[in-house]
Amino acid sequence: MITLFSAGAIAVMVTMALAVARAIAGPTIFDRILAVNMFGTKAVLLIALFAFISGRMDVLDIALLYSLLNFVGVIAALRLVQRGKGFADEHEDRA
Repeated sequence: MITLFSAGAIAVMVTMALAVARAIAGPTIFDRILAVNMFGTKAVLLIALFAFISGRMDVLDIALLYSLLNFVGVIAALRLVQRGKGFADEHEDRA
């Protein structure tokens, strides 16, 4: 049973690496924000897998808190992009 959870953890880490690659290579800022959101979601899955592997169910509270912070952070980043107040390197062409 532990090997099944370990295989799941390895698969989640591979998808996290793919999300980092997408965040670096993303042509638009929206691709990068989506990749960061995906990385955060996979981190929540990895924390939950760790909780089940170790038998410490109190760690699931940390996963829930991290998912809430991930959601709020992505919404804040999208609001900054929408208002044009953040990410100056994307708007240098217009000036």
